[in-house]
Amino acid sequence: MRGNIFGMGISDTTSEAAAIQLRIERAKTGEERLIEAFEMSLFMRELSAAGIRDAHPDWTEAQVRRELLRFAFLPDPLPPGL
Repeated sequence: MRGNIFGMGISDTTSEAAAIQLRIERAKTGEERLIEAFEMSLFMRELSAAGIRDAHPDWTEAQVRRELLRFAFLPDPLPPGL
């Protein structure tokens, strides 16, 4: 959790709600946790692709996918000619 300038945690969740959320998370099976992780990963990939499409509306889907892979594995710009 990120803190403010005084080093105190910042949260909009009450301690009671956080305790309930923790109990729910701890009760999940490994399979449920794995599925949730995959869903979050897919969501972030879709969100990133949407951002690329928004920034480059003239690009094809192949160019969007290539940029998404480049961003995921090589966050610096590619060298000229690649």
